[in-house]
Amino acid sequence: MKFIISIDLMDLSFNLDSKKYGRISWSFREKKPLKFDFLLAWHHPGVEESTMMSYFSNYGIQEHQPKVAVSTVADLQCPVLQPGEPRGRPEVACSAGELLDWLGAVFTNAELNNEPNNFISTYCCPQPSTVLAKAYLCTITGFILPEKICLLLEQLCRYFDEPKLAPWLTLSVQGFADSPVSWRENEHGFQKGGDHLYNFVIFNNQDYWLQMAVGANDDCPP
Repeated sequence: MKFIISIDLMDLSFNLDSKKYGRISWSFREKKPLKFDFLLAWHHPGVEESTMMSYFSNYGIQEHQPKVAVSTVADLQCPVLQPGEPRGRPEVACSAGELLDWLGAVFTNAELNNEPNNFISTYCCPQPSTVLAKAYLCTITGFILPEKICLLLEQLCRYFDEPKLAPWLTLSVQGFADSPVSWRENEHGFQKGGDHLYNFVIFNNQDYWLQMAVGANDDCPP
């Protein structure tokens, strides 16, 4: 059996003395008497973070910071992309789908050369391709707010304000594997979890691609 309890925390009538609060409290106690953790992110410009900590002082609250890992990959074989060819063109440019597969291989440190004695991965870089002398990979793991992602995207776009040798860069955002909601705050399929991700490809001429993906039981927004 599945119960869905929706709470609008922005509703001004939602207070300790209201019938709405009593109804929701009853739902948690009687219908689904479970204990679970809440994951909260704080974004309120001009207000100290200590204010939030004091607000939840009566609860077992722990503060966590995102984990940042930076690495350098030498002699990386990567697909050739053209801003105006998202579907790719034989012997000219790889497609957006091929790029997404390649990114997955890079993120998981998979081999890209399809060696005959490699029994773990038979993947190889799509063609046409080129070899980069050095590539940088920065991974941030945590509960990241959209405002922070937008700020990071703006900074990456400014990277090409001055001429660079790099033809493009990417920003990939991956949701939690057991995320309760999909795009537009819709539920995932019945009794299904699901992940969703999106990826920006920013070219040195300021053109960009936006790739979006979801689990098998969900739809991307139009």
